[in-house]
Order: sequence, then C-alpha cells, then structure tokens
Amino acid sequence: MYPIIRNRRLRQNAAIRALVQETQLSVNDFLVPLFVVEGQGVKEEILSMPGQYRMSLDQLQQEIKELHALHLKGVLLFAKADQKFKDNAGTEAFNENGLMQRAIKTVKQVCPEMLVFTDVALDPYSIYGHDGIVAAGKVLNDPTVEALCKMSVSHARAGADFVAPSDMMDGRVIQIRQALDAAGYEDVGILSYAAKYASAHYGPFRDALDSAPVAGEEIPRDKKTYQMDPANRKEALKEALMDQEEGADILMVKPGLAYLDIVRDLKNEIVLPIAVYQVSGEYAMIKAAAEKGWVEYEPIVLEQLLSFKRAGADIIATYFAKEVASLL
Repeated sequence: MYPIIRNRRLRQNAAIRALVQETQLSVNDFLVPLFVVEGQGVKEEILSMPGQYRMSLDQLQQEIKELHALHLKGVLLFAKADQKFKDNAGTEAFNENGLMQRAIKTVKQVCPEMLVFTDVALDPYSIYGHDGIVAAGKVLNDPTVEALCKMSVSHARAGADFVAPSDMMDGRVIQIRQALDAAGYEDVGILSYAAKYASAHYGPFRDALDSAPVAGEEIPRDKKTYQMDPANRKEALKEALMDQEEGADILMVKPGLAYLDIVRDLKNEIVLPIAVYQVSGEYAMIKAAAEKGWVEYEPIVLEQLLSFKRAGADIIATYFAKEVASLL
C-alpha cells in the first residue's frame, strides 16, 4: 500500500516505460489494403481517403517493392471493376483473366514472399452494389455462396495465399474450404470476416470501389440483412465459432475501434488468430481531424493501433501500415 507501493516508479522516464510496456507494435502486425484498377500509369488518390490510391498494375509493382523494403508481410487486394463488367451474378469475379487475378500474379511476380490475401465478395462486380445475387427484393444466400466458391478457386489458381470472404453469407466458409480442397488448393487459407457489422464507417471504402448499394424497387436499400447489427455482441461469438468449425484459419472483426469488445470476446474464446480491420471511415476521420489541427496525427494513429493489439488482435488491416512501418 501507499507509500510503500508507488506505481509511478515505473512511469518516471522513457527507459523504464519501454521496459515494462505490455503491448508493442511491429511491422509483423500489419496487413496492407490496396486498391487496383485497369489501365497504365494510373495512381489516382481517393478523395475521401487522403494518401490512399487506386493503382493500375504497373503502379502496383512499385508499391509492392516499397512495402517489401519496409518488411511488411502481406497485402489485402481489392479490385475496382469497370461498370461494363458488372452484372447481378458477379461473373467477372471469377474471370480467370480478371483484374483481381492479374493483380495476384503481379504481386507474386514482383515479390513471391509477399503474402496475398484477396477480398471475396460480389459487391465490386454487382450492378446493385450488394455482396450477393439479388432477386425479388432479397440477397440470395446459397446461389451467392456458389459464386464465392468459384471466385475463391480462381484466386487460388492465380496464386493467392489466403482468400478473405467478406460477404457474411451463411455457410460460405465450409463451402469455400471444400471447393478449394476439391480443386487441389488445400494449402490456401481462409481469412473469414467472421464478425462484419452493418457499420456507418464504410463510406470512403465504397467510394474507392464504387460499390455502394443501389437504391430502387425490388433492391435492398442496405446490407443489414446479411451484415451484423451493431447492437449485437453474443451473435459475433456465434458467427466466429461457426467459422472456426467450418475451417477458417484466421477470423476478422470489422470495423475496429467501435468493436474492441468484440475483438476481446473472440480472443478469449477462439483458438485461431484474430484480425481486425481499421476501416476507411476510421482512417478518414483521423486524417480530417489532423488536417484541421484538432488532433496530433502520429500519436493518435499509434494509440489506436495499440488499442487493437491490447484488445487482442494478432493482425491489423490498416491503411496506416506503410506510414507506421516507416516510423517503427
């Protein structure tokens, strides 16, 4: 008891604070989201995500070299499909010569040791901006899963190390696992978005991919029939336990900062590695506040990333990865 015990002894200078620090960040914690587009020489800044770009594949090559030089280990690829390739079935998603498939090959040609995680969902390829096939006012589950299986196998064939289904369809993990195994890709892993919430934090990302839901008759107005209700906590554990049993290798919580309780719940109950996605809205808010001078940029970025680690995340998908890797 005080005065014998003085907790401030372990805070009195930088050296002792570093020695007793419980949570630490390293470049090994980060997964780097990247957006690819068709064309040559394209590096187009995303207006709602300052410092983030849509890149053509030649520009992607240079980006991968820079990430590798910073000792970053993995990228999470997203493809922006041209409007002419979009339909209700998402058929471009499993085109063997599609943009995503060529992007995977590009990364592996430039840096074979860079881990490639790929987004598996139909919204970038859908004329309706939904993660699944739409009919009679509903997003259909089972036909969508069939398409996701084809998409996953095509990514594996192109060289992906992990597919990352972000759609929240029921049963997709086990069916993707079975499809990969049947095609001879039993070593390709699944990073499942196990707890993906119907969040208001996704707006800038949908700008980046032009994948916002399209309003209209017979079309769901939002993604609340498949993404989770932000009010629900126990449901996240239910989803995660099912994905673990169905064969997922890593489980993702998305978004991040508003769902640290979910990260901790999963860390306590799940034996798989836990990932968290610091999403576009979280990124954009920090950028905007820092630009206004309302927050100090580097400290708040590091504090939020530390909070994900402290909550239990093993992997952090973050748009700050490249900047923070340089700082570290």
